[in-house]
Amino acid sequence: MSPAALGQVVLAVHVVVIAFNVAGLVLVPAGAAVGWRWVRLRWLRALHLGSLAAVALQAVLGRACFLTDWQAALTGGGAADPLIMRWVNGLIYWPLPAWVFAAGYVVVLAYVVALWRWIPPR
Repeated sequence: MSPAALGQVVLAVHVVVIAFNVAGLVLVPAGAAVGWRWVRLRWLRALHLGSLAAVALQAVLGRACFLTDWQAALTGGGAADPLIMRWVNGLIYWPLPAWVFAAGYVVVLAYVVALWRWIPPR
């Protein structure tokens, strides 16, 4: 498999991780409100908390996500990337200062920690 193709695989994994993290922010409280048992699964909630903690820690340390680094190293980025890859990159990589992301990730992590108290896992 070529480095560019591996870069696309890394991007796909990154999108899945992002979707998991965002979905948990919404589905845990919504699911608890309607009685979905799976939103209280300890292993799932721990995975969600750990994933967001890793993202927040990397941002606070001024580092990019390791998946971002891997993708960039494999693809080099640019106009030669497939259209869908450029489109997805545009959705997940915003041209903002790093401190904005660090602050946002810390706030999101605090929300997820609060969810453990409001909607405790079993």
